[in-house]
Amino acid sequence: MERTFAKAEEMVNTVKDYINTRIETVKLGVAEKTSKIVANVAAGIAVALLFFLFMIFAGIALSIGLGEWTGRPWAGFLLVALLYFLVGMILWAARGKLIRLPLMNALIQQFFNDDEEDKKHT
Repeated sequence: MERTFAKAEEMVNTVKDYINTRIETVKLGVAEKTSKIVANVAAGIAVALLFFLFMIFAGIALSIGLGEWTGRPWAGFLLVALLYFLVGMILWAARGKLIRLPLMNALIQQFFNDDEEDKKHT
């Protein structure tokens, strides 16, 4: 009888170790996926910042050029401001299709892509 209890206790300890190992594996997997997503978001922000600076300087150059072309410096800046306004309104109207869906798809793909790669290696 003692031997049966010892085997049962050993089995319980093995199951506890297995559960603790699975919990640690899940924690590590979540940490890895989270770090990859944060790294991609940070890279996206850096690229967006550089693109934003490009747009600012290109807008200033275009404004000065249009101002010289029209003979009125203020008119060039007004035309570029109107152009930015129109582009902003178009982006706002189509924000779901142009911004939200691609962003959600990219995050979902990033989160579940690693699972598919892990299955291929096993």
